[in-house]
Amino acid sequence: MKKVILYTEHNCPLCEDTKALLHILKLNYPFDIEERHIQENDEWVLKYHLKVPVIELNGREIYGADINFETLDNLLQIKP
Repeated sequence: MKKVILYTEHNCPLCEDTKALLHILKLNYPFDIEERHIQENDEWVLKYHLKVPVIELNGREIYGADINFETLDNLLQIKP
């Protein structure tokens, strides 16, 4: 099963929207979601602090404003 990693911050409306989209897409695709709060890891803060939310799947990443239904749907269709 695919695992989608979602990098988030606290009090992030875009992160909440992204989580909602992922839960909608779970109706069509089998995948697990692993949510990572970037404040829990200094490396994640350095890498993602201006980019959250970030979706990672199969080595590909989608950042912030580029996350929408279409981009997530396309990403989930890619074979590993």
